[in-house]
Amino acid sequence: MGDNNHRSVLIADDEPLARERIRRLVEALPGYNVCDEAGDGDEALEKTARLAPDILLLDIRMPGTDGMEAARRMASLEAPPAIIFCTAYDHYAIQAFDVHAVAYLLKPVRREALTDALNRAGRVNRVQLQALTEKQSGTDEQLAIRTHRGTELIDIQGILYCEADQKYVTIHHLRGETVTDYTLKELESTYSQYLLRIHRHTLVGVRYIRALLKQRDGQNLIDLTDQHGQLPVSRRHAASLRQWLKEHRPG
Repeated sequence: MGDNNHRSVLIADDEPLARERIRRLVEALPGYNVCDEAGDGDEALEKTARLAPDILLLDIRMPGTDGMEAARRMASLEAPPAIIFCTAYDHYAIQAFDVHAVAYLLKPVRREALTDALNRAGRVNRVQLQALTEKQSGTDEQLAIRTHRGTELIDIQGILYCEADQKYVTIHHLRGETVTDYTLKELESTYSQYLLRIHRHTLVGVRYIRALLKQRDGQNLIDLTDQHGQLPVSRRHAASLRQWLKEHRPG
C-alpha cells in the first residue's frame, strides 16, 4: 500500500504508449505515485498481489486474461485495490459496475476525469473494499478480521459496540471480543446502517440500543438490551443520538 502521503497506482494496459501517457498524467498529480506497470491481465494480477497498490488503472481489452476477468479475480485478494477502468470501448460500462469499479474512463483519458476518479478511489477504504468484495460472494453481513488465530468472521449484526484505544479498536460482539487495526472511521462509514457513533472512541450496534439515560450529573448513557451494559455518550453526539431514537424508536 502507499504511504500516508502518497497513494500507489499500478497501470495495466497492453499498449506501451497508453501506459506512458497515463503515467505522465498520474505523476503530474500531487499525492499519487506509479508503483509499476503491467502489460496484460495476468501480469496485473501478479503485480497487484505482490505490490498491493491502492489503485489499479486497468485497460479492459488485453491479450490473455482481459481486464474484466482480472478485476473479478482481484476480489479474492486480501486487500484488493480500488479499480478504475480505462478503455476505448463504452459498452463495458455495465459490467464495470458488476465488479465494483470505482470509475470507468474512456480513452483518451482526460486529466480532469482521471483526477476526479482518483479522488473517488481515495475515498474507498479497506473495509468498504472488503464489503464490496463480500457482496459478490453473498456474505456482506460479515466482517473478516485477521487475528493471531487466523481470519475471524464477525457477524455485523452481532456487534454490540466498538471501542478505540490508542492504536487499535476492540470489537465487542455476541461471541466475545476481537481486536482489529480497522479504524472507527472506516467501520462507521462502511456499516453506517448497523453502527452509530456515540463518542469519539465508541460506535454502538444500533440493534442493541435500548434507551438513552440522563444521569443526575448530566452525563448521558446508552442502556444496551439484554443486560449488555451501559456506554457513555459524549455531549457532542447526544443530540444526533436523540434524533436517531426519535426516527427509529417512535413513541
